[in-house]
Amino acid sequence: MHNRRTVLAAIVGAASSVLTLSACGGESSTGSSKGGTIGLAMPTQASERWITDGKSLVKNLQGNGYKAKLVYGENDPATQVSQIENLITQGVSALIIAAIDNKSLSKVLQKAADAKIPVISYDRLILGTENVTYYASFDNEQVGRLQARYIIDELGLEKGKGPFNIELFAGASDDNNTKYFFDGALHLLQPFLDSNKLVVQSGQTALKQITTEHWDGGLAQKRMNSILATTYKSRTVDAVLSPYDGMSIGVLAALKTYGYGSVSKPLPVITGQDAELASVKSIIAGQQSQTVYKDTRQLAEVAASMVDDVLNGRKPQLNDTRTYDNGAKVVPAYLLQPISVDKTNYDSVLVAGGYYTDAELK
Repeated sequence: MHNRRTVLAAIVGAASSVLTLSACGGESSTGSSKGGTIGLAMPTQASERWITDGKSLVKNLQGNGYKAKLVYGENDPATQVSQIENLITQGVSALIIAAIDNKSLSKVLQKAADAKIPVISYDRLILGTENVTYYASFDNEQVGRLQARYIIDELGLEKGKGPFNIELFAGASDDNNTKYFFDGALHLLQPFLDSNKLVVQSGQTALKQITTEHWDGGLAQKRMNSILATTYKSRTVDAVLSPYDGMSIGVLAALKTYGYGSVSKPLPVITGQDAELASVKSIIAGQQSQTVYKDTRQLAEVAASMVDDVLNGRKPQLNDTRTYDNGAKVVPAYLLQPISVDKTNYDSVLVAGGYYTDAELK
């Protein structure tokens, strides 16, 4: 497999022109055209993860003989809708879409259906429309369960230890995955919350209270600062359920501002997701505790294979045809399995798997 960071370096080296095109609704176009052109609509270049996904999708589609047009909506739903409209007008053979707002695409996807363009919902399930052909993602509830399991094990809750103070964070309210991550985590954490072995001192436990728009690390830092200032003057935080690495880094910054990270005031258990470089380095340094690794190279391969199968009259490989009801239909899906990563196994999972090199983690 190609080295992920080498890919990112190549992207960054050419980023200015791509960023300018994406921001104004244009696209980058690469590959041979013998199999047709596939439109790729990704959410943002502000996250390392989505840059990698875009590049991996292009590579896999090219390997299958397709040309790819890649656009980034920069977290603006209206921009993404406009970009998809442009791709439809340009006559793409299929669309792979990671939605910014999972409820904003019904009208534009009707245009895709009218043009007989199949749509693969990528990572984030698109809601409220029948015009989604297949869904490629990870087992999103399992992501939350892995984060919760890590907290339970680190605190020794099943051994009767406690009570401990925990604060809960969730992702963007317009991302369907947010609910699955949170539900998966609460499935394991709720018994300990009910028995008061885990206590949310802020009282902020409902999903609508803890969402973080655009999965923004700065907003997570701001909220954590507020919680610490109002609730933890004479208490300490023992664990933070954070669903994403970028948010975890923001949470860490707030905690450090309030003196956490010293011998007398150790950092709490802090979870994460996506195995982003900054967070893996933080884990190695003993700051962030855990992340959930999702090999997006495999996800891109699944999505590209789905497109190839659909365009050639084949039924793609699926492993979930019941779970993902988008409000208009149950979308047949292929789900990959995530892996919990911490200081004990990052080398065997991330380095041995070719995701990072030892040098990149120094």
